[in-house]
Amino acid sequence: MGEVEFIEPRVVPRPQHPISRSLIDRNALKVLYRLHEAGFRALLVGGSVRDLMLGRQPKDFDVATDARPNEIRRLFRNARIIGRRFRLAHVLFKEGVIEVSTFRREPEPSEQAGGPDDLLITSDNAFGTPHQDAFRRDFTVNALFYDIADYSVLDYTGGLDDLEARLIRAIGDPDVRFREDPVRMMRACELAGRLGFGMERGTQEALHRQRGEITRAASARLAEELVQLLQCGRAGEALQWALDLGLLEVQLPEVYAMLTAGRRGLGDLGRILPVVDRMVASGRGFKDTVLLAALLLPSFLLQRYDRETAARRLLSRDELAALVAAVSEGFLERFALPKAKGHELRETLLSFADLCVVPRRESARRRAAAHPFFRQGLELFELLVEATGEGREELALWQAEAARQPRLQLVTTAAVDAAAEGEKAASRRRRSKRRRRRGTRAAAVGGEGQGS
Repeated sequence: MGEVEFIEPRVVPRPQHPISRSLIDRNALKVLYRLHEAGFRALLVGGSVRDLMLGRQPKDFDVATDARPNEIRRLFRNARIIGRRFRLAHVLFKEGVIEVSTFRREPEPSEQAGGPDDLLITSDNAFGTPHQDAFRRDFTVNALFYDIADYSVLDYTGGLDDLEARLIRAIGDPDVRFREDPVRMMRACELAGRLGFGMERGTQEALHRQRGEITRAASARLAEELVQLLQCGRAGEALQWALDLGLLEVQLPEVYAMLTAGRRGLGDLGRILPVVDRMVASGRGFKDTVLLAALLLPSFLLQRYDRETAARRLLSRDELAALVAAVSEGFLERFALPKAKGHELRETLLSFADLCVVPRRESARRRAAAHPFFRQGLELFELLVEATGEGREELALWQAEAARQPRLQLVTTAAVDAAAEGEKAASRRRRSKRRRRRGTRAAAVGGEGQGS
């Protein structure tokens, strides 16, 4: 993008904006004040400032400063440095984490791993000024700063005007921004959907042109962004933006099954995401794997219907397990989910498949309810029932079974957690023993050398 010419920020003094310190997380205030008192610049940044200006309650409070990561760690005993591509500090409190980053500037080509024409940012640790940092951010509404020194709001990029116009606009050349970090394309759709904003035309057109770049983004970051999108309470609107701009055909082709299910007579599976949004907005929480499995559910149901129609019989459990593996394979590879999470996602779908037919015998129902992922499968079944309006009697039977066996499910979960903690403790003891043995052997060798 090139070096940005310095411009004076638009400064909104405290009496002219709605941000009060009483609205800011107390731990974020502690971090801001300690940095300021130590002589560093300390600004509240990003989505928290945007949401406070809109009268919303932020989910996270992030801080930016001219202190370097090691200086932040020295200032806060409860801080740790994380990240390689983007090094920053996490200041740990019992109530949560405050993320503290150092102001960034445009990295030089020599600081990147790619060739001279490759704009993908592989390292973003070139430190700079607040002005440079604002122009390194993704969208104008995310580039607002709140200065703890005088409680003013700073705007370098026109974000306040775009907040008023309810518009998502990329900072600088949108083609460059999306090539630098393709995850920004997904974030643009998520922001427009979650805030109910429009998207500036040039940003839309660039997103459509650069949609293929999404395959170059780090899989772990894509997975994290997807989960955040599904948890925002407006996932339907966000994915509609991604659909309209062609991003889904590259990143989430599985979602197209939601659009075709109704034409195949399987009910309106496109209602699954609105149901998720309604439940999330009402305060209902879902595990990541349930939300991700909900995206795969239409593909699974369509393929199950086709196979059972062709075979003229119900699929066996082994066949269902093979179908779950086939349906999820591309998705898991694309988002590089950890092995344990991939296993949980598959087992959630398989548990859901078990619930589609209620066994007549009570013992069979108890066995199904004893499955480690029964609760996740039941939540998936509930989403389907709420979306299609079908299967309410079966859902009620399974919910009654779950109510009869809460102790079994809790014991199962507790046992898994206890086993994991026990294994960690045993591993620590083994490492400690090895260190003691090495120390004993070293002492013995040293004693022999002294004796000779």
